[in-house]
Amino acid sequence: MLVDCIAIVTGFILLIWSADRFIVGAAATARNFDVPPLIIGLTIVGFGTSAPEMMVAGFASYEGSPALAIGNALGSNITNITLVLGVAALIAPLDIHSRILKKELPILLLATLMALALLRDMTLGHLDGFILISLLVLLMWWITRQGIRNQASDALTQEFIEELPNEMPTSHALFWLIAGLVLLTISSKILVWGAVNIAIQFGVSELVIGLTIIAIGTSLPELAASITGALKNEHDIAIGNVVGSNLFNTLGVLAIPGLIAPSELAEGILERDLPIVFILTIALFVMAYGFRGQGRINRIEGGILLSAFFAYQILLFFTAS
Repeated sequence: MLVDCIAIVTGFILLIWSADRFIVGAAATARNFDVPPLIIGLTIVGFGTSAPEMMVAGFASYEGSPALAIGNALGSNITNITLVLGVAALIAPLDIHSRILKKELPILLLATLMALALLRDMTLGHLDGFILISLLVLLMWWITRQGIRNQASDALTQEFIEELPNEMPTSHALFWLIAGLVLLTISSKILVWGAVNIAIQFGVSELVIGLTIIAIGTSLPELAASITGALKNEHDIAIGNVVGSNLFNTLGVLAIPGLIAPSELAEGILERDLPIVFILTIALFVMAYGFRGQGRINRIEGGILLSAFFAYQILLFFTAS
């Protein structure tokens, strides 16, 4: 068991570090090819922060553990809304200025509703995975189009400019892009191996491991980015980081087990986890959209979200097998 614990800790450390290197390399490469900062932030950085979840889902599905992959996708969404935004809002109330971000909030709600509808038959199959990944491609096209149209006026533009890595020669940028991707692959495999072994030894379902340990671990990049955004008064990045990550998780990460290892849903997903994801997404939409003006998540709402994180962990303890 000691070896498995070391594998999980090592996997998390390498996963987080390699994801950061991958984002730095990809962002620097894109900037060297004159890609606008807003598009880099909305697409490359958004994809990069969800790269750990995607890699873990891919290896888990390939090695016959689709429940761990599904749990990772749903658990990461829950962790992002409750823990990540809760902590960030407690540090500083989060105001939304970006018009693109306000457009993404209802899209996230619709994407979550779509996932709920597709999984009502208690299966995640090839067709479900294909529909979700196709919607992700359409989303990426829409985001790129919005980035081109609003690059000069959207509030996110300046925040992304300030967060982009320093100028880097293309050769160095490509090195970190490739090295980050390779290390992401290796660390994901190590992490999945350790997590599956722990689940077997303790008699805990792979779904619960995915919903808790793996979800929290793969959400650490989002937590770090949102806390940094709150501290630097870059509120749109702090919230946009979560919204973008949850979109990638819902449409991309959740599609992977359907495409690689179609399966019936584990007990508890449809009755407990998916409804909770949907309820929390509605709560995020109501808090952040700003129906009568500027959207804002204040400290009280941040405290409510953080309390929901601990309440969900307690619920899992008493209901999960």
